[in-house]
Amino acid sequence: MREVREAFARFWPLTRGDRKWLLLIVACVIVSALAETASILLFAELTDHALKAGSPAAFWGPAGAWLGVAVLGAIVGYLGNSLAVWTAERFVLRLRANVFRHVQDLPPHFFQKHRQGDLVERLTGDVEAIEQMVVSGVVGTVSAIFSALFYSAAALWLRWDLALVTFLLAPLFLVAARRFAGRIRTAAQDERTADGAITSVVEESLGNVVLTQAYNRRRAEEKRLDREARAWLRASVRGARASELYEQFVEVVETVCVLAVIGLGAWEISQGRMSLGQLLAFAAFLGYLYPPIRDLGRLGLTLTAATAGAQRLQEILDAEPAVTDPAEPVRPWPVRGWVSFHGASFRYPGAERDSLHDVTFTAGPGEFVLVTGPSGAGKSTLSKLLTRFYDPTEGVICLDGVPLTDVPLEFLRENVALLPQETLILHGTIGENIACGRPGASDEEIERAARDADAHAFIGALPDAYDTEIAPGTSILSGGQLQRIALARAILRAAPVLVLDEPTTGLDGPAARRVVQPLRRLVSGRTTVMITHDLTLAPDADRILVVDRGRLVEEGTHEELMARGGVYAGLAGPMPTGLGVGVGADVETTMRLLPQPCP
Repeated sequence: MREVREAFARFWPLTRGDRKWLLLIVACVIVSALAETASILLFAELTDHALKAGSPAAFWGPAGAWLGVAVLGAIVGYLGNSLAVWTAERFVLRLRANVFRHVQDLPPHFFQKHRQGDLVERLTGDVEAIEQMVVSGVVGTVSAIFSALFYSAAALWLRWDLALVTFLLAPLFLVAARRFAGRIRTAAQDERTADGAITSVVEESLGNVVLTQAYNRRRAEEKRLDREARAWLRASVRGARASELYEQFVEVVETVCVLAVIGLGAWEISQGRMSLGQLLAFAAFLGYLYPPIRDLGRLGLTLTAATAGAQRLQEILDAEPAVTDPAEPVRPWPVRGWVSFHGASFRYPGAERDSLHDVTFTAGPGEFVLVTGPSGAGKSTLSKLLTRFYDPTEGVICLDGVPLTDVPLEFLRENVALLPQETLILHGTIGENIACGRPGASDEEIERAARDADAHAFIGALPDAYDTEIAPGTSILSGGQLQRIALARAILRAAPVLVLDEPTTGLDGPAARRVVQPLRRLVSGRTTVMITHDLTLAPDADRILVVDRGRLVEEGTHEELMARGGVYAGLAGPMPTGLGVGVGADVETTMRLLPQPCP
């Protein structure tokens, strides 16, 4: 139960805005339990005075009172149950928003360690499980306790000696629940994990369907899904068997209790110490008493299972963001665009060596700085530090002379625009995808940005133009066209500092050339740091920085670095010519390499 208490204490504060409604729900629960108790007592009176005596006149009074109590109980029950559902869904909404807000602040390496489908499952199924613990669990507990108290009190009032005898068996429900709790908790944890794995496999397979088809991986993907689904099946069946065994055990105990009451009641009636109406009412109270007690036991099992979801969510909530807003942020100012690294070093969490080490450089307003180097040299880490996805482990990075750690994150990212390596497209229209660069932009501003990105022509040729629906991986547009939409988004941002991370990656020659011209317009007048392997724009750069093994090894213009003959000259040198068919190749080899006619 320690895990239940800890989880409850962690998430109960989220009910702060709804506690007055929870009190009202509890009041409805108490009134409903009282109505049920009154109904049973009225039934006893009706049996003894109307049915047993055969007196129609004695029927109307108790019958009218019973109907009135039933109507009151129905109205209060409806209001209480409706309010409970509304309050529970509000809690789910609030909890999911809290977790989602926290997830958005977590660093990139967190998402590399966790499968996306598993995170989706935590934000859906696990959130619902916690609601069962915190809101529905509280309401269910209060309802069961008050119902049990009222029915017990009424049974004691009718025949305290018989009531005490039958109460002796009540603890068996709680003992049984405690006995089954461990098995159900383990099964629930395995089931939650398997749910996340299934979601991950489906999400990954659908997102990489081209790879699946091109490499004939359909059976392999089916086996992956089958493996995770079988793990879920085993856990689900184990949990269902434990719950069902508990239910059947409880049914047997209830039957024993009712038979004991009927047997003792028959003896009491034969001795003239109890009326038929009292016996029926007593049996009814026990019939109503045991379900709340059973519900308390079942609730314990539900809470135990919910701790599995709580632990998975707490793992997310306990993950610390890599960066946070400063305790005493500087006031906003009109950013000019001076960017400077001063002895900046950085090592990713868990890495054995620095990705960047002792990097120092400055980029002024309107300057175009191109950063290049071999793969894995640490170039993209520069973009993550400049946009403050991470803070340097040593040194300092400044914007207009102000350390980034003193700048509010929202203000920083409004003034430092990032065009990431991946072409990020949202579900929505083309216009909405461009407009997310600056929410609230007018249609004219969106179109102007598209023109500057050389995207207006192909957008206008689409049947719905800017209202055309697109999504990640869409086949409506080519990779180069999607990249120009991303460029239009960055142009619309109009930030004084621009960070471009491999803007032409994955594009063929013609597509890359179509992107280069908009890039020239995009960097004009801004402080631009471009990280790239593609040196097409290198002659246009004011300065080129060469990074190798995390260190800044060369700096200068294209001409200066080419004349120096160092790392940069090797990167910018001529590419291999390919197969070499032609000079030095014999005729037989050449003929084998040429396309052969189909038979």
